[in-house]
Amino acid sequence: MSHDTAIWQRTIGLDVGDRFTQVCVLDGTGEIMEEGRVRSTREGFEARFRELARSRVVLEVGAQSAWMSRALESWGHEVLVANSYQMGRIYRGQDKSDRRDAETLARIGRSDPALLRPIRHRGAQVMADRSLVRSREILVRCRTSLVNHVRGAVKTVGARLPSSGTAQFARRARGGLPEELREALAPILDTIQELTDRIRAYERQMERVAAERYPQTALFEPIHGVGPVTRLAYVLSLDDPYRFATSRDVGAYLGLRPKRRQSGDEDPELPITRAGDPQLRRLLVQCAHYILGPFGRDSDLRRFGLRLAARGGRAAKKRAVVAVARKLAVLLHRLWVTGEDYDPLYLARRRQEVA
Repeated sequence: MSHDTAIWQRTIGLDVGDRFTQVCVLDGTGEIMEEGRVRSTREGFEARFRELARSRVVLEVGAQSAWMSRALESWGHEVLVANSYQMGRIYRGQDKSDRRDAETLARIGRSDPALLRPIRHRGAQVMADRSLVRSREILVRCRTSLVNHVRGAVKTVGARLPSSGTAQFARRARGGLPEELREALAPILDTIQELTDRIRAYERQMERVAAERYPQTALFEPIHGVGPVTRLAYVLSLDDPYRFATSRDVGAYLGLRPKRRQSGDEDPELPITRAGDPQLRRLLVQCAHYILGPFGRDSDLRRFGLRLAARGGRAAKKRAVVAVARKLAVLLHRLWVTGEDYDPLYLARRRQEVA
C-alpha cells in the first residue's frame, strides 16, 4: 500500500485506551480538523469510521490494535500500526496526554510514516492459534510458581522433597510431605497435577493444529531439542518467512542480537536487544540450553556453542546459549524458505571436504 502523503486529504491519529480512544484528525495542510474520542468497541469504531471518506489512520500497537486495524482496513482506510518501541524513542515529552499522543501519531503518519517503523498484524486465524501457545505458557508459569511454593514451604521445617521434573513433581512429592504441612500443601499438589494434565492437553491440541494448518513445522522435527511447542510458536510468530530479506534478519527480529552503542573509537559489548516476541525468544533459549546440555546430540549447533562456552567463565556460557539460540532461529528460517532436509553436521562435512 502506498505511503505517498500527497494523496491523503485526511490523516487520523488514534491514541487507544481500554474504554475510549482519543482521535485527532489533520487535513491535507496539517491543520487540526477535529478532535474528540470514541468508544474502544467495534460498535463505536463502526459508527465513527465506517462511512468516513478514505483516510490514513495511525495507531500504536497494543492489545486492541489487531481488530481495530482489520476493521479500519475493511472500511477502505489505510492503516499504519506504529511500533511502540520506536514511538518511545521519538516522543519523550514532559507534557504527555492522550490528546497530545493522538496528535503526535497523526503528524508523524502524515509527514514521514517510515519513522513509525510500522508493523503488520498477523491474520485472525494465526492470532487465535497463538492464543493456544500463550495459554499453555500461562499455565506453565502458574505450575512453576506453585512448585516453588511447595519446595520452599517444606524447607522451612527442615525437610527436602525428592528431585524430579516439573511434570512428575506432584506424584513424587506427595509421599515426601512432612505431616505438619500435609493439610496445607496436599491441595496445592492436586492443583499442580491438574495444571500438568491441562498443559499436556494443550500440547496435544497444538500438535494437531500444527499438523492440520501448519505442515511446515514438520521441517523442524529432525532438529533434536526443538519440540512441538517451539516449532508451532516459531511459525505463528514469524507468520510470513518471506518478509525477511535474509535468514540472518530473524535473529535481530527476535531480539537475539547484541545492542550497539558505537561512538568514535568506543564500541562496548552490550546485552541483547530483547526486541520482538519474548515468548518465542524464551523457547529458543530453552532449546539452546538443551542442545548444549548433557542430552544434546552432536551437531554443528552444539559444536559451535561448546566452542564459545569453552572460552571460560559463566559469562561465556551465557553468551554461548544466546548465540546458539540466534543461530537456531536463523536455521529454522532457512529450512522453512528452502524446504531442505536438516543435516545436523552439514558444516562439519563441508569443512572436511574443503580440507
